[in-house]
Amino acid sequence: MKNGWKQELKVEGADTKRFVLVHGGGFGAWCWYKTITLLEKHGFQVDAVDLTGSGVSSFDTNNITSLAQYVKPLLHFFDTLKPTEKVVILVGHDFGGACMSYAMEMFPSKISKAVFISAAMLANGQSTLDLFNQQPESSHDLMEQVHLFLYANGKKSSPTAVDFDRSLLRDFFFNQSPPKDVALASVSMRPIPFAPVIEKLHVSEKNYGSIRRFYIKTMEDDYAVPVCLQDAMIKSNPPEQVFQLKGSDHAPFFSRPQSLNRILVEISQIPSKKSS
Repeated sequence: MKNGWKQELKVEGADTKRFVLVHGGGFGAWCWYKTITLLEKHGFQVDAVDLTGSGVSSFDTNNITSLAQYVKPLLHFFDTLKPTEKVVILVGHDFGGACMSYAMEMFPSKISKAVFISAAMLANGQSTLDLFNQQPESSHDLMEQVHLFLYANGKKSSPTAVDFDRSLLRDFFFNQSPPKDVALASVSMRPIPFAPVIEKLHVSEKNYGSIRRFYIKTMEDDYAVPVCLQDAMIKSNPPEQVFQLKGSDHAPFFSRPQSLNRILVEISQIPSKKSS
């Protein structure tokens, strides 16, 4: 991804020239291939992380027992940043919102802005499962059908992971996405570890709260995180600014890549409050 440096000059007025992309539950770094390409064309340096048990990570999802273990590759990324590479724009999709919030709490000085794309933007003490339990009953039917619980420790124990009914992926996640991207997802998606989903997130105003947050709403065609749920998160934990992606399903990096890219570039160019 070094090509991004060659076209750096196109990024005028950007607060930082580096994006770090965090995938959602079941996805991997592979889902960002269009976004990486578009941002690099604009002169940004882009990194996409595979969380533990996701993408090319060989770890068994059923053996992940905490949010810290799941987000370890993201924490490692920040740990290994050189002093001259302190500030990045962190972008999270879906469950990746909770994961990047964990990193925001730990590395507030290394993150200039955080962008939540139809993502879990949790309040302190809230779990992702708590969040989804707020959904209206009408949203539960398809969600219950598409998710398949895995019990690696036996049915008498708690679920260890959540897999997907591949026949329902298009309806649930990708109803506006090109067939080739649906095919890519159907062979690439992996189960979501269950323990991090039920773990309550602990964030502080001093660390997490010091980072500028932006929310990108996916509108009427997102069945995984419906607009009403996105609005509830925004109301209870208000970001600095909210953007809308009309006509997008739950995966705007597939269904509306150009529109998503424009918003990300726009967010990068919002000046720091110190200079405003």
